[in-house]
Amino acid sequence: MTFLKPWLLLLVPLVWLLLEGLHRVVGRRAALRFSGLQVLEGLPTGRRARFRRLPWILHLAAAGLAVAALGRPVIADHQEVLEGEGIDIALVLDISGSMRALDFQPEDRLAVAKDVIHQFIDGRRQDRIALVVFAAKAFTQCPLTLDYGVLHRFLDEVKVGLIEDGTAIGLGVATGVKRLARSEAKSKVLILLTDGVNNVPTVDPMTAAEAARSLGVKIYAIGVGKEGTAPYPVDHPVLGRRYTQIETRIDEDLLTRVSEHTGGQYFRARSGEGLARIFELIDQLERSKVETTIYTEYRQLAGFFLIPALLLLLLETVLAATWQRALP
Repeated sequence: MTFLKPWLLLLVPLVWLLLEGLHRVVGRRAALRFSGLQVLEGLPTGRRARFRRLPWILHLAAAGLAVAALGRPVIADHQEVLEGEGIDIALVLDISGSMRALDFQPEDRLAVAKDVIHQFIDGRRQDRIALVVFAAKAFTQCPLTLDYGVLHRFLDEVKVGLIEDGTAIGLGVATGVKRLARSEAKSKVLILLTDGVNNVPTVDPMTAAEAARSLGVKIYAIGVGKEGTAPYPVDHPVLGRRYTQIETRIDEDLLTRVSEHTGGQYFRARSGEGLARIFELIDQLERSKVETTIYTEYRQLAGFFLIPALLLLLLETVLAATWQRALP
């Protein structure tokens, strides 16, 4: 609830002070005059005497409610109407075994990538997003959707080992492009995130890039991992988890050619913070222009103040004429 004229509420204490002053002036007029009231001292006080100011309190409360009603109390219902067209985005995520490397400690590459993607999804408003995962093969984890809650749940289920190990970059890109093939959006974007080298010759990455270009799909490629070696967990059935070092090999030349062939860009993420900044940059580069129109409907509540005020005045009148009647 809000008041359209809240400044009028300042009049409530002023009205109370004015009425109290008038009441004191009028109340000084005596109906009967006595030479002294000593004779009444010590007499027990009855219930009526203890509540003698009740009618006046009801009068002040009614006046306060009436002044508050002048402030136009309302309940505002806001409705947003989004006008414009969103972007269709395919997130293509590498879930090969090397994504378990711990150079983004304390979490592995895949966990950090999932956290950043969650934040990226939360930043979209009207864009349909699909999720494709790949290793030696590729499949669609979630088709294009505006239901970001469902998309978050599908992303949570992604883990290394869902697919036979390998790095089929070309197949992953081709699967993502296929998700966008029937899209009628004016802007179509594919975000490829990988930490390796294409080593599964099912689809040539440049062939997939050419298909993306022909369909108007722009590719942003992200290479994940630090240079050199990175710790990698190995679970031994007897000795438990141990760590070894694996070499980080990312075909940056290929990823650059794939992205630039479609009008996109290639980025290298060497830390979790760096990956987050890259997604923030992509978010700024590929943001749909949406106009928001806000409609506000007001429900007047003045009656909810005036009706109690009238009831209080009625109660005051009844009490003053009966139980709290002044004699003579």
